[in-house]
Amino acid sequence: MAPDVKTAKPAGATVVPLPAGAADRGSLGRFLRWDTLVGLLLVLVFIGGSAGSPGFASVDNLSFALGDLGEIALIALAMTMLVVAAEVDLSVASVLGLSSALVGALWDAGWAIETIIPLVVVIGAVCGLVNGLLVTRLGLPSLAVTIGTLALYRGLAYVVLGDRAIAEFPQQYTSLAVDDIPGTPIPYPVALFILLAIITGIVLHATGFGRSLFAIGAQEQAALFAGIRVKRIKLILFVLSGTIAAFAGVIFTLRYGSARADNGMGLELAVIAAVLLGGVDFDGGRGTLGGVIAGVLLIGLLRNLLMLNDVSTEIQSIVTGLLLIISVITPRLVAVIGQRRRRPSPVPSPTPPAS
Repeated sequence: MAPDVKTAKPAGATVVPLPAGAADRGSLGRFLRWDTLVGLLLVLVFIGGSAGSPGFASVDNLSFALGDLGEIALIALAMTMLVVAAEVDLSVASVLGLSSALVGALWDAGWAIETIIPLVVVIGAVCGLVNGLLVTRLGLPSLAVTIGTLALYRGLAYVVLGDRAIAEFPQQYTSLAVDDIPGTPIPYPVALFILLAIITGIVLHATGFGRSLFAIGAQEQAALFAGIRVKRIKLILFVLSGTIAAFAGVIFTLRYGSARADNGMGLELAVIAAVLLGGVDFDGGRGTLGGVIAGVLLIGLLRNLLMLNDVSTEIQSIVTGLLLIISVITPRLVAVIGQRRRRPSPVPSPTPPAS
């Protein structure tokens, strides 16, 4: 019979008993994972909002709240993979704004919407390609690069459309951006997010490509020595980020029925806050998509709850900023405390016998 892995030991080895309650602490540690705590906080916010704000838990309001999350949720999928690989794209909201401006300008010029949408998505992919080439070929830090392209792409949006607002898009397309799937309270963009989230979860957690992302984020040099094509993978991630941000810009434009150069201003902060709040380490190598989805929902429900209580958008931005700070600081504090607890106590020197 095969030996019990819990008790088998090499000949001559000394058995060191586990401290009492060690297994329980391990189970507790798994329960107290950051993404699990975010999920619990999400439940508490839902319960508190339902008790304190009439109409918060209604089907109509929750459907509206989910629809209002559509663009943030979509962009967060690509951002999750980027941050896991220890990169970041702060230009996503500007790509969304540029996409919106292009939709408006081309529609105003008489183009068909069926031609505009794929063209705009391709331009978003090009924006992501520019980011990726600057990071992977020139070796520039993604934080600095995408801060620069954040301003560049937003400036291009104003060049394309100026201060104008273009409206009156085809009804069948604006309906797709705001209506629910028949017989359900789920808006079409949310259904698209669910589909893409399933695909992203499989890719990130059940494929070699996903394992490569975690390996790159944990130790890029080791990933290179292991034969992982780091630059190519990062380039793909940046292109994917730009593509999804542009498509989110199309949805944003159709949902509000207005194309403006300033659409999505500041949206990148909500996306980053959701990803980090969901437990993805900003230094890369750790995180789960489930935690990110919980983070997206938490931010969305908090925004909706504040809106129902007539809280200004400025205060909502403050709440988002605080969540971003908390999501960065708290895991590091927990890690420091854990390291101190695991640090072995010094062994006292034996006292020499009295002469």
